Amino acid sequence: MQVAHGSVEETLQTITQAALTMVPGAAQAGITLVIGRHKVQSRAATSPVSRELDELQERLGEGPCLQATWEHETVSAPDLATESRWPRFAAGAVGMGVGSMLSFQLYTDDNDLGAMNLYGSRPHAFDADSYRTAAVLATHAAIALTGAQQQQQWQSALATRDVIGQAKGMLMERYKIDAVAAFDLLTTLSQEANVKVAEIARRLVDIAALPPPC
Repeated sequence: MQVAHGSVEETLQTITQAALTMVPGAAQAGITLVIGRHKVQSRAATSPVSRELDELQERLGEGPCLQATWEHETVSAPDLATESRWPRFAAGAVGMGVGSMLSFQLYTDDNDLGAMNLYGSRPHAFDADSYRTAAVLATHAAIALTGAQQQQQWQSALATRDVIGQAKGMLMERYKIDAVAAFDLLTTLSQEANVKVAEIARRLVDIAALPPPC
């Protein structure tokens, strides 16, 4: 799977589209991100159905995606019509035209978890070749997703550093102080307002960008 350097969302889209192309039996795919072990986010869904199934699992608190993220690396549901582990979810999935599922844990980062979910349109849609291919894809996807997240975090950190630098420069010019004193002033304002230094800096920069009053 070739994953171009880009945003996390672009990486997720590449993963799910690759699953449809590469995994025999996969009619639909999606990524489930579980934030703080409670909030379920449906990402890069290849159809409205896969997004609705993620939302259904969040409402019910059960399903293969949740089990894959919380408990096991891989969860297989070969026939949802006879599935007893998540009876309410299984009934809902069958009603949406899904006969079988495969879910693979992508990564575990503290309490933030993720799974790649594949949906078959009939029972027993996934064979041994499907499982092997999907397992390899999930491994590559986890690496790609981690890389994209790290790149996004680095870009965010760089942007934060830049805005703090701009705010420091404004304070140095306004009050004729050095860089250390300017940062100390930002820190003091941050503590008094009970917000992060970066947010105080961003507010100062935004105010400076406003047009002068008429």
